[in-house]
Amino acid sequence: MKIQEIKYKNKKDGYSIFIGKNSINLLNNKIKDLLPNTRKIAIIIDKKVPVKFKRILKKNLKNFDLFFFPFEANEKNKSINIVNYYLNELLSKNLNRSDLVIALGGGITGDVAGFVASIFKRGINFINIPSTLLAQVDSAIGGKTGVNSSHGKNLIGSFYQPKLVISDTSFINSLPKKEIICGYAEILKHSIIKDKIFFNWLKKNSNSIFLKNTKELTYAIKKSCEIKNYFITQDVNEKGARMILNFGHTFAHAIEVKNNYSKNNTHGEAVLSGMILATKLSVIRQICSPKTLSDIKNLYLQNNLDYTFKRYNKKSLIDELIPFLKNDKKNNDDKINFILLKNIGKTALPNKSKISLKQFKKLTKAISQY
Repeated sequence: MKIQEIKYKNKKDGYSIFIGKNSINLLNNKIKDLLPNTRKIAIIIDKKVPVKFKRILKKNLKNFDLFFFPFEANEKNKSINIVNYYLNELLSKNLNRSDLVIALGGGITGDVAGFVASIFKRGINFINIPSTLLAQVDSAIGGKTGVNSSHGKNLIGSFYQPKLVISDTSFINSLPKKEIICGYAEILKHSIIKDKIFFNWLKKNSNSIFLKNTKELTYAIKKSCEIKNYFITQDVNEKGARMILNFGHTFAHAIEVKNNYSKNNTHGEAVLSGMILATKLSVIRQICSPKTLSDIKNLYLQNNLDYTFKRYNKKSLIDELIPFLKNDKKNNDDKINFILLKNIGKTALPNKSKISLKQFKKLTKAISQY
């Protein structure tokens, strides 16, 4: 399947997302075209990225002054202290605003490197090369950057658009199944919130994604990017429609913080848990049918993902999430701002499903029993 291009455009910014096998080879010419004044390139690279990709970059970008900065990508390192470290490194190499920062890694690497780029000398050029399926279908698109706080996930950050995103599906061949599940969670989410036809396609083709078949992977990544693009072009700074992309994430972020970002419960697995919890809540609030919940559960069962919602089938386990739900970044008052589901392909509007902590506590028993 040939390399696919999606163009992102809003009133101020525009860039392309290239998707496909060996698309990383486009990088040199794209930098020359887009950033003709770039001389120095700082590459913040996830230590887990196979060495061969570092060699490919060195070969492709041999006419630039390259600086590689390794990054131990985990939620604990997604912090202000790490950002400060990289800022000092860039200053010591005397990069200027015409130069370039590249993120090569998963979503955490992209979030940290993008935030560094956004505040270095009030903004240096930034290119994202996501190396995980999760990053390729989610965090690399839309310009959200940032780090965590002891108060919650992604509470410190900025909106900063890259000059280019390259999603090379060659990276995915080296990923373990747990990482594929992480990306699949966001692919599934995109179908649930916007595209029933895509949801039905996933019923037939999910196994091909888990088998890393290039054709189906490229299609799924492209569809996910198009759906995310649809929401972010309407609402760049997440004040309205873009919040819909957080379906399942209110619960998911609470799960992650409660578990101290444990590797035993990845972001994607938390999202899979969160989407079922949000759909159950939607049924209880009578805006979604039990059949819709059943359809989604069946897709989980087909792909052996039901363990993610079975983790939260007891009232006590859901109650333990309550202290962490109130710090979700969508909240703008004392209530929890849930994104709830009407049916496959359509959610309730943001800010229309707010529930107080007191109300929510009364619903946890019903959620656990569904």
